[in-house]
Amino acid sequence: MAGVLATDHPAWIETDTGNRVRAVGTASGIWVAHWDREGLSLSCVEGREDVKPQVVTADATTLPVTVPPALKSGLVARGPVQRLANPSLWDAITTAILRQVVQAAQARKLYRRWCTAYGTTVATEHGDVTVAPSPGRVLALADDDFASIGAKFHRSALRAAAAAYERHALHWYRMDAGGLVKALTSIPRIGPWTASAAAADFTGDFSVYPHDDLAVRTWAAKIAPSYDWPDKKDKAFGPMWTGMAGSDRTALHTLTVSTLAWGSHAQ
Repeated sequence: MAGVLATDHPAWIETDTGNRVRAVGTASGIWVAHWDREGLSLSCVEGREDVKPQVVTADATTLPVTVPPALKSGLVARGPVQRLANPSLWDAITTAILRQVVQAAQARKLYRRWCTAYGTTVATEHGDVTVAPSPGRVLALADDDFASIGAKFHRSALRAAAAAYERHALHWYRMDAGGLVKALTSIPRIGPWTASAAAADFTGDFSVYPHDDLAVRTWAAKIAPSYDWPDKKDKAFGPMWTGMAGSDRTALHTLTVSTLAWGSHAQ
């Protein structure tokens, strides 16, 4: 499939050859995802292959006429999008928490320090890749462990999420994206933005993504700079964005994930 790979998740790293690689944990094992000129390949490197990660696709050519022409044409020019739906709900929650109140580049570095320090490292032909520490490992960390890698601010949220995950994970895994957003907001220090970002990452359904997110605003303005976008502090952006797709949740998913992939992708 021609097009681009969405690399918005901080686990994606660029190899010496310019390809992208990432490790993901499923219920049965650890998989390595690799993207090169041939496309996306997945291989199980630890555990069993019972649960395979899923790839979500989006094609901007299907967007409705209500999407501004300049925005649609810019997205279509990039080509179809492939995004690896995060098979680990726990990693999706962790990632969203570590993105709180920090810029994207800083969050990416923080996530990688977090995984390298306390997660599981897997050696591959493309180099070492890591997955996030388990909830049990997080609950066993001392205060200084969080501070040492720059996650002092996120400590209470990570601990609360780890405890809640151990209690409710089996139930959460059976929920749809909308239900999962509501469930995650019951965790202390998990607000609507964090819950929506985590649910979208895990389910692959970006119709529930926080659509007034800075990344969506930034890339939309770069794709269609002549369009009259609301100011960054204007709350009108979210309703405007969802209104472009109307009641079509698939169109909203395609519009959002394609825009995020436009700004962060591998060709």
